[in-house]
Amino acid sequence: MLAATRLLRTSALRSVRWCSVRVGSKEYFDDLVAQKKVVVFMKGTPNAPRCGFSNAVVQIFRMHGVEYNAHNVLEDETIRQGIKEYSEWPTIPQVYINKEFVGGCDILLQMHQNGELIEELQKVGISSALLEAETGQGDKSDK
Repeated sequence: MLAATRLLRTSALRSVRWCSVRVGSKEYFDDLVAQKKVVVFMKGTPNAPRCGFSNAVVQIFRMHGVEYNAHNVLEDETIRQGIKEYSEWPTIPQVYINKEFVGGCDILLQMHQNGELIEELQKVGISSALLEAETGQGDKSDK
């Protein structure tokens, strides 16, 4: 019973913290980029990108078979401007791997082309489908 009470308190405190975090604040973005190993702030959604650069990022991750959280910056101007301030990067899309800002479309494309993306994904325990296709091995673990 005591363990269940502690679990409920911990969950409640997390919920209160999330609700008390102002949208667009540093803490807000810290929480978003920590929710999954790969996070993308983009225009549109993975199923319906609203710009060519966001579409390119979606296609690159699709080729690698990477699961990620996507946040549509067009839904909220506070998020759209806030993520630019958070990363100190002026353009969208923005890619985060393991809570670290990687860059935008051009940087991700370059990493994809020179093999760096596969290396960065491996560092966080994500195996690229492209590598698996070449070697016939790998684990799609995302956690």
